[in-house]
Amino acid sequence: MALSLSGLQREVLALYRRALRMVATKPPATRPKFRLFVQHSFRTNATNLSPRDVSAIEHLLRKGRRQLEVYEHASVKDCWVSQEMNVWANKQRCGRLHDQRTSSRNYNN
Repeated sequence: MALSLSGLQREVLALYRRALRMVATKPPATRPKFRLFVQHSFRTNATNLSPRDVSAIEHLLRKGRRQLEVYEHASVKDCWVSQEMNVWANKQRCGRLHDQRTSSRNYNN
């Protein structure tokens, strides 16, 4: 059964997909940095905002669209990734590895 999404949720997902498509247009050496930037931006905002805070979500959508327009230009070849983003990515990876180990242990029992 498909989950029905609000218009705002559809807009956020459309912006996320557009950002991921932008990553694919960048040089292979810098794609991981762009992908991390996109994932960190969306995930941290998703966890820091209430889904009911419509005005803040709309503001972030406008800001994200403007930012993405800049990054979509062919002249943009690289992006800066902060230490905070790298730490966040490492925590995400460690969490996934822990989940995989736990699920494989449970599966083997």
